[in-house]
Amino acid sequence: MDSGLIEFNGITIVEAKNKINNIESINSSKKIGMVFQNFNLFPHKTVLENIIQAPIIVNKIDKKVAIDIAKKLLLKVDLLDKINAYPCTLSGGQKQRIAIARCLAMNPELILFDEPTSALDPELVSEVLKVIRGLALEKISLVVVTHEMLFAREISDRIIFMENGEVLENSTPEFMFSSPNHDRIKQFFEFIII
Repeated sequence: MDSGLIEFNGITIVEAKNKINNIESINSSKKIGMVFQNFNLFPHKTVLENIIQAPIIVNKIDKKVAIDIAKKLLLKVDLLDKINAYPCTLSGGQKQRIAIARCLAMNPELILFDEPTSALDPELVSEVLKVIRGLALEKISLVVVTHEMLFAREISDRIIFMENGEVLENSTPEFMFSSPNHDRIKQFFEFIII
């Protein structure tokens, strides 16, 4: 990042040219969760250990409480039976659902998803989208970078269409998909079924 800043609830948490290291920005950044494109699970830790590590270390939650939270989240993503498994034994869809549970264990106010289905085989995409759809129904704030246009249309309040780091349009799904302003967006939609 060469310029700009990132604010969350009016508090600057990242600024391109300056290191921000005050307690207010640190506490605000803890309210933001991230689900990565390639899962980023610790390969040497079990599913349970992956989920409880951050709540215990960062949020100072008691281990027994963290385990109870992890079990509830594993039920939520339909993977409680994998609690003692290692990431190498899981499918891509299972790894991504574990990554979502790990993120939720921190009780974030906002979750950022970076192409959550791009590293998955097509048949595994639906299980991950089902979990994200459920989060949207719970009114958890989500920012999802995706090429899954039908999914984006279904769950979004706003859609921002970007190309080469430039925002081409920022509008409602209804407007974006029915009458986009930018020719590049119209061209893009000609090649996909929406």
